[in-house]
Amino acid sequence: MCNLHSNMTTQEAMRQLFDVPQGQDRLGNFAPMPAIYPRYDAPVVRIGADGGRELVMMHWGFLLPQVSKKTGKPILPKAVNNARDDKVQSSPFWRGSFEERRCLVPATSFAEAKGRNPATYYWFGMASDDPGARPPFAFAGLWRGFRGIYRGEPVEIETHTVVTTTPNALVKPIHPDRMPVILKPADYDTWLTGPTGGAAKLLRAFPADGMRIVKSGEGDKEDAAF
Repeated sequence: MCNLHSNMTTQEAMRQLFDVPQGQDRLGNFAPMPAIYPRYDAPVVRIGADGGRELVMMHWGFLLPQVSKKTGKPILPKAVNNARDDKVQSSPFWRGSFEERRCLVPATSFAEAKGRNPATYYWFGMASDDPGARPPFAFAGLWRGFRGIYRGEPVEIETHTVVTTTPNALVKPIHPDRMPVILKPADYDTWLTGPTGGAAKLLRAFPADGMRIVKSGEGDKEDAAF
């Protein structure tokens, strides 16, 4: 699963890495984010209305309306921040987004916690000879709009989720169930615009030898390194 990641890449670097024209950069004044949690906004690369790539901020977590079991009245919608790779084609909740609204979620590291009180956070990133470096990468993501009551107000927003898969040998000792799907740059086009069959083949664990644990520590809930 993925409930915490960082994105310390500069706005200009994201445009270059994800081949987004400056005029399609809709982030505003972006500041690097050492800790990104569900229910907050994060940068996303998607195909815009004109058919080209654009950078936008989106709420992390598909919003699922809920009602109180005690009162039957609406309560805060659930933010579904991960989509299982084995459900995106079969579940009605995910299928439309997988077929029509795939996106890239930029990151420089992601965290998995182990233990409790306090938990130790292990931050995973791309392999590099420089221990302080955080080469940028992208998760496979899905997006969709939401219209309804959220945090007590009527809203119309766009939301995204991160697709997860079985973990590789590096992540598995820390989180034995799931890890986010990390895409190679050569696969960005296929994920964003390719047929569903080709996109589905990309839903696999990133090679463990291409990753590393970049830091770890008790209660270490952010990764601010560049």
